[in-house]
Amino acid sequence: MTDYQPLPPEALKLTINPNSLDIPQAITTEQPSIIGQARARSALEFGVAMQNPGYNIYVMGEPGTGRLSMITQQLEQSAPNQPTPPSYAYVDNFDNPREPVSIELPAGFGQKFCADIDELIDNLLATFPAVFESPTYQQKKAAIERGFNQRYNMAIHQVEKKAESLNVALYRESETITFVPVKDDKLLEDEQFIQLPQAEREAFHRHTEELENYLGDVLLELPQWRRSLVEQLKQLDDATINQAIEPLFEALIEDYQNVDDAITYLDEIKKNLSQTIVDVLAANPGLDSRDQISKRLLLKEQYAPNVLVDYKTECGAPVVYDPHPIYPNLFGRIEYISDQGTLVTNYRRICPGSLHQANGGYLILDAEKLLTYPFVWEGLKRALKSGRIEIESPYSELGINTMTLKPEVIPLNIKVVLVGSRDIYYLLHELDDEFNEMFRVLADFDHRILLNPDSMQNFAQLMIRHARDTGSKTLTSAAIARLIEHSCRLSENQHRLSAHINDSLEIIGEANLLCARNAAEFIDQAHIEQALSAREQRNGRLSEEILDEMLDGTILIDTDGTAIGKANGLTVLEIGGSSFGAPARITATVYPGSRGIVDIEREAELGQALHSKGVMILTGYLGHCYAQQFPFAISASIAVEQSYGYIDGDSASLAELCCLISALTRTPIKQGFAVTGSINQYGEVQAIGGVNEKIEGFFRLCKARGLTGQQGVIIPAANKRNLMLMKDVIDAVEAGQFAVYAVSTVDEALELLTGQEAGFMDSEGNYPENSINFKAISRLKEISDMAHEEDKEEGPE
Repeated sequence: MTDYQPLPPEALKLTINPNSLDIPQAITTEQPSIIGQARARSALEFGVAMQNPGYNIYVMGEPGTGRLSMITQQLEQSAPNQPTPPSYAYVDNFDNPREPVSIELPAGFGQKFCADIDELIDNLLATFPAVFESPTYQQKKAAIERGFNQRYNMAIHQVEKKAESLNVALYRESETITFVPVKDDKLLEDEQFIQLPQAEREAFHRHTEELENYLGDVLLELPQWRRSLVEQLKQLDDATINQAIEPLFEALIEDYQNVDDAITYLDEIKKNLSQTIVDVLAANPGLDSRDQISKRLLLKEQYAPNVLVDYKTECGAPVVYDPHPIYPNLFGRIEYISDQGTLVTNYRRICPGSLHQANGGYLILDAEKLLTYPFVWEGLKRALKSGRIEIESPYSELGINTMTLKPEVIPLNIKVVLVGSRDIYYLLHELDDEFNEMFRVLADFDHRILLNPDSMQNFAQLMIRHARDTGSKTLTSAAIARLIEHSCRLSENQHRLSAHINDSLEIIGEANLLCARNAAEFIDQAHIEQALSAREQRNGRLSEEILDEMLDGTILIDTDGTAIGKANGLTVLEIGGSSFGAPARITATVYPGSRGIVDIEREAELGQALHSKGVMILTGYLGHCYAQQFPFAISASIAVEQSYGYIDGDSASLAELCCLISALTRTPIKQGFAVTGSINQYGEVQAIGGVNEKIEGFFRLCKARGLTGQQGVIIPAANKRNLMLMKDVIDAVEAGQFAVYAVSTVDEALELLTGQEAGFMDSEGNYPENSINFKAISRLKEISDMAHEEDKEEGPE
């Protein structure tokens, strides 16, 4: 039997010598704020530089790896050197107010155009109605009205002369004309007219009818005269208005002569102003200040542009991050106001979305949120594919009409940067063909960073800069070295830093609080240790409860003695933000039969796929090692005792196999050991995850019961690089009170657990007598023979 040696204390953890760190004396903003990630950085540079359609960027990685920081840093470097996008505004469509018109203005001209229109409105209010009160206008208007009155009076005069010849008087009251009988040059009252003879009354009626017919003939063209009057007055008003506003527009047209949309809109205002001035500014010449204010608001609501976005000249391309990309926030929305219980709106209540704000630049979005909110993902793809932003109600497809405006679309020229997890990327890549066409650049962030002098230097710079920027006390070299060790523990690798830099930054803040309480001048290693211990204490309630249940015997776990068919496995529990290890008893029973190995967890539907796979591999291993010369027939059952939830992963397969062989050969297993590891069908032990938490979980139980020097943990040799154990475990190993063994094969684990020789197969396929493997073959052959005898007895007579 081989004499196995436990791992030395120095192999259980990476230890950084603080003196080996080259701590920079001065930290500048030019130094990188992200460690490593060369692949992702290169992809971002390519995606930003590639201007062809479809080269939007998907940034793939886990939160806390510096994704947003690197994106922002990259875009802030390139965006200022790019052309500033134009400004966009909505204006009223005078022909169809329901469809506002979009206008494009040079960068920086949006607010200037608004100010110029405001000044135009002020000038209009100062000009009108004063223009209509000028003597020139009043004379021209009086001449037009006089001409109409003369034509009208001449016509009435003709009727009046004929009436006199018929002894009838024509009486005018306002625009009403009546005929009155005359006798002896006197107008007759009704009572006097009744007293006239019948013949005279009838003659008057005949004359009246004749005069009315003649009046109708004479005034036949009166409507045309009135239309002519109105038309002449309108022409006079238009000419007066045009003459008055022409100087107001000359300067504007000169300022915007190279801006086509602005010139077009100014022309539309000029055309529409004639009627507006007549309706709004020409009436009621005596205005008080309140009326003046209300009319100014009315004109502003009608003519002032609604600027959606307006960047300053030469500020570069915009970079926008939308943390809440619901449909209205992304594509814009239309607001409504209540007017006497009715919801109304106009072009000035169109609000921009983040697509408008980032148009011509870069828009950063969270992929998970984008897929969570209704209609947003399809709307974004539609906008990118069509190259335009359309403000619409997403509920119109459901038959819910909540929109009264249909604004003109705005051209879209944008690069979208989606930030999300690997799962979302692969899901979209598989299920959405349009995603593959639109997001052709993948920036993949590693979750681990190679540990080398450069990365340690960058890590130290980042920690020092963060402490300076947050107002924390200065970090010592020992504190930075401890943070590097902690980062390696997070990555579970002695040769890799964790890309989750935020965790280390949080530790600095927590250590700074402890440092301030102790009135220390610097943050030292002891403060980092205290912060880590305090965090473990805050999150350790569940692990303490489980440990207490093991100590009082509620959960059955032995840490000394021997037992057949029983072994201590190691598990990792992840609940909320805490992760901790805990031992679990694994038991196996073997009995004659050919039912095979029964996984009780799977039968109870508590074992997940990977755990069930691990148990199935046991059959392959037993058949390969022990049943080459006879049929493999066995009945056995394996269970993880006192587990009442789902079990996943194959890291218990080594412990399950050792437990099964113990039950098969009736060989006791040392209960002072705990085992973790995955195996293949050839008995090679494979690496597992959570090795540090597993070791520490069993160590806490042993320490609470009293370390005997005969306790330890068996792990796969492939996991040696993952060891970053806590100081109390390393101290116990150094004192010989606890041991960590690394094995590569099942036989090595069996010899450590049983203290007996496993045995190696000779050239003839035989194992040494009294070895564990020999006992296993003998027992399996015995069971196989028993099954064969039973088959003979049950055969046909």
